[in-house]
Amino acid sequence: MKKSILSLPLLGLLASQVAWAEPLVIAHRGASGYLPEHTMESTTLAFALGADFIEQDVVISKDGVPVVLHDIHLDTVSNVADKYPQRKRDDGRFYALDFTLAELKSLKVHERSTTDGKQIFKNRYQGSAEFTIATFEEQIELINQLNRQFGKNIGFYPEIKSPAWHREQGVDISKIVMETLRKHGLDDASKAIYVQCFDYAELKRLRHELGAKVKLIQLLGENDWGESPTDYDALRTPEKLKELATIAQGIGPWIPQLVDMQTLQSTGLVKRAHDAGLDVHPYTFRQDALPKGVTNKQTLDLLFKQLKVDGLFTDFTDTVVKYLEQQPH
Repeated sequence: MKKSILSLPLLGLLASQVAWAEPLVIAHRGASGYLPEHTMESTTLAFALGADFIEQDVVISKDGVPVVLHDIHLDTVSNVADKYPQRKRDDGRFYALDFTLAELKSLKVHERSTTDGKQIFKNRYQGSAEFTIATFEEQIELINQLNRQFGKNIGFYPEIKSPAWHREQGVDISKIVMETLRKHGLDDASKAIYVQCFDYAELKRLRHELGAKVKLIQLLGENDWGESPTDYDALRTPEKLKELATIAQGIGPWIPQLVDMQTLQSTGLVKRAHDAGLDVHPYTFRQDALPKGVTNKQTLDLLFKQLKVDGLFTDFTDTVVKYLEQQPH
């Protein structure tokens, strides 16, 4: 997922302490506030920091293997331009789908940067260790083995990335993801897993055509992001949320969709979703991208106490875990 809190002047929003059902802490691309996103090391750290769920964004390699990358592109998180300079497409970008798994495994993963090489979050990981791209199955195995050894039940939270684009390229990513989940016994509503997607048509296809039993989450973007053909404005209406609730268990909105930035008032989206029977798991809490003068506590108070979200995607698992541990139960 993309986007973070752009502006949330949250001062003085809440005064009282209230008890609530324990919300979920969802590790956004693993412990991406500390280690390069989606790597096995980032996943391991997110587990150690106490996440309830760990996210895996899934794209497909040239030889049909689901791999864990936030984008269909490789250039902002790897050395692909240095290693395979001739493999870019006409738009100048390097696509995971154009590389075999062996080629993807030969790349060095680094902290997310702009296309001209500037690190996006300058105070995050600054080393040059040899991080690599993980397959979806490698991450499933890693989390399962850690769960077994530590007696935990930390869940999976895969996102099917750009399904319409993949199909245009001749690849049915949703079918591949569902086959992988079924291989590992994860297409099961009772298991600790949610599958998320920005594309509403694809979410319906997952449920009706591909027979998905797993819990589904509809991600909400803005229409001008070009994330999918979905009309996100319409999806936030009571009528569409009720329709959505017939196939999905929740929504994953962008945090600014929950609060009017001018008035500091709730947009009512959380209540509308709850009224429709949907959980709300917004994205993304980044403590290094808050507005000046706004604290972690003020932000988390807003999300959990005022808005009453059911879970939160965060780059900083430990911060949210510690906050929730300090609340009355």
